[in-house]
Amino acid sequence: MMHKGVPLFTVYRSDLDPVESPPLDKVAAEVRTRLQDALAARHEQGSAKRLAIGTALAAAATVALAIALIALYRSQRRLLAVIDTKLVRLSNRHLLNWRVLLLGAERYLLIVSAAVSAFALVYLWLAFALAQFPYTAPWGARLGQSMVSLGERLAGGAIDALPGLVTVLVIFALTRFAARGLTLIFDAVESGRLALPGLHPETVGATRRLTLVVLWLFALTVAYPYLPGSQSDAFKGVSVFLGLMVTLGSAGIVNQAMNGLVLVYSRALKNGDYVVIGDVEGTVSELGPLSTKLVTRNDIEVTVPNSVITGGKIVNASRLAEGRGMPVTTTVTIGYDTPWRQVHAMLELAARRTNGLREDAPPKVRQTALQDFYVAYELMVRLADGAGRADTLTLLHGHIQDVFNEFGVQIMSPNFEAQPHQPVLSPPESWYASPAKQPEHTA
Repeated sequence: MMHKGVPLFTVYRSDLDPVESPPLDKVAAEVRTRLQDALAARHEQGSAKRLAIGTALAAAATVALAIALIALYRSQRRLLAVIDTKLVRLSNRHLLNWRVLLLGAERYLLIVSAAVSAFALVYLWLAFALAQFPYTAPWGARLGQSMVSLGERLAGGAIDALPGLVTVLVIFALTRFAARGLTLIFDAVESGRLALPGLHPETVGATRRLTLVVLWLFALTVAYPYLPGSQSDAFKGVSVFLGLMVTLGSAGIVNQAMNGLVLVYSRALKNGDYVVIGDVEGTVSELGPLSTKLVTRNDIEVTVPNSVITGGKIVNASRLAEGRGMPVTTTVTIGYDTPWRQVHAMLELAARRTNGLREDAPPKVRQTALQDFYVAYELMVRLADGAGRADTLTLLHGHIQDVFNEFGVQIMSPNFEAQPHQPVLSPPESWYASPAKQPEHTA
């Protein structure tokens, strides 16, 4: 190899491996090319023009990077604002909704994607800027080669995983189609447009949830082998760990869920029923898979675990009242000196004066017990649609007291100790004693 008439070095045939080395002329040409590139790079290192051009290109790349990062940041903020608005709106409607979970995952993916994009932009800028100067050009070339190599590996992995992903998409598309068909059938049964043996409108909700869960679990089981990385040891380890956690932590949850299914399919109660469970009396506001919520007459919400409900007695005042009105009963005890026919008539009169009772359901009076000193009378009436049980019962009790006072009959509830010389009554002229005020229109 000669440079300006001066020999630099010589390559001999004996310098080469006779088995693996290429021919001498090819090796000589490669050595000449490398030496020329090294000399050219050495010449450029001291060139002011080359440094100026490299500085200008690096500055332009820096400006472009800043513009790209600002645009990325603003786009991320705008998209996050849209997602947060949707999350607030959906969270106000439902306690738990699958769209809320998907939007949360979308928000997290957006943040991660923005961070990865920013890192990629900085990486490309660094590789480009280093490549503009002779001293750092090897570092820039190495960074560029690493990026190309990573892109090739990612592209190759994506191409290899493409058939499996297509299979997974087909499986979930078919599952979605089947779930939509089942939902239409369940909606028709719930609305009464379709009748299926063994499926009642009040059990459609639980049956729909169970069927869809089983359907999607089956689809996930079928699609699992086609997921990218499902055969890797890391994926299998995570699956085993999650399965162990679910097994150890779901014993109590499964017990509550099974009790919830017993409640639903026994049709013991449903939303809107007025029930008595243990010492709690109120309206069912939510029949969940793990617990049931009741709203008492004082507007207090009581949560009762399903295992407690199935292990005790349920008194449902609404189940047999559909179309006839909810029955309401009250009891008074009257002495034997008052004719029972008169007591029946007075209780019926008090019921007719009470607003909120069905006019087509006449009151019923029963004598439930003949005690030592008095008779126990039970009055049963039925509520009109939309009437509150506690408020109507309060009005009924007031009218019972008024009627019995009007006719001079003493109510001996709750206990009898001795027969007084004079009946213990409240005369009409004292009904509105101070601070009570007489209404303008008295029923």
